[in-house]
Amino acid sequence: MNRILIVAEHDGSHLNAATAKCVSCAVQVPDAQVDVVVLGSAAVAAQAATLAGVAQVVQVANPANDSQLAAVLAPQIAALVREGYTHVFGPSTTFGKDLMPRVAALLDAPQLSDIMAVESDRRFRRPIYAGNVVLIVEVEADQPVIVATVRTASFGEVTRDGSATVLVRTLQVALPSHTRFVSMTQANTDRPDLQTAATVVSGGRALGSADQFKLIEQLAATLGAAVGASRAAVDAGYAPNELQVGQTGKIISPQLYIAVGISGAIQHMTGIKDAKTIVAINKDADAPIFESADLGLVGDLFSILPELTQRLSSR
Repeated sequence: MNRILIVAEHDGSHLNAATAKCVSCAVQVPDAQVDVVVLGSAAVAAQAATLAGVAQVVQVANPANDSQLAAVLAPQIAALVREGYTHVFGPSTTFGKDLMPRVAALLDAPQLSDIMAVESDRRFRRPIYAGNVVLIVEVEADQPVIVATVRTASFGEVTRDGSATVLVRTLQVALPSHTRFVSMTQANTDRPDLQTAATVVSGGRALGSADQFKLIEQLAATLGAAVGASRAAVDAGYAPNELQVGQTGKIISPQLYIAVGISGAIQHMTGIKDAKTIVAINKDADAPIFESADLGLVGDLFSILPELTQRLSSR
């Protein structure tokens, strides 16, 4: 049997949808028993217990887990894995990319990044070269534990009709003292989360300024969508870094992706290749993004966006 431990991502009260996508990947491993570890509250553990395909949820109760510091979480996860797990998966998000390499180092195990497909319990597919090449990776048989991050854009969420048992644990693990939580600053917004939103509106450098980028925010608000940005727009200061979509930003898979003033550089397209429908608005009819777009509109975004927003608002 392959015992797989999924590390739950959460904000202290809500389970991130990336966890359900990790479970979707794990259940494809042959002869798998899938457990989820929640380093945090009982409320999040109860949510994790509803994920279909999960056999057991391990809730690790420790006040030190309230701030979700990777340096603090990693030793606890490593201790659990040593109890007999063959695989430990985390999402390929900012959270997972910070945490999982630490777990791999503590276990003296190799890490496989960005799993996009499962071929066997030791063979997986992952993208390289900005997604232009898919690599088949096989972990050697003498490695007792496989540590991996899951490319969440490649998997759908499992249903939430499960009824896993919840086991509350306390672990006697020495936690590092060199890292401590000081404070967290984040933007206050009622917009959907970029990585899990069904609809995303993104703007590029063609917006011209941070003030004009508000046109993107207005359209997104009308659609109830998340806001994204190209790297060029982020580098120019039009949008914060956490909104960047692409190879060096967020990898997303919304139902609808609207790209405004984005040329379609390969690094950006890597982040949206799993989007179900791509709509491009650009004044350059030869922009590369039109080669990938399902729908394209050639024109001046400064005329199109206000009219589009107005028409949608009046419906």
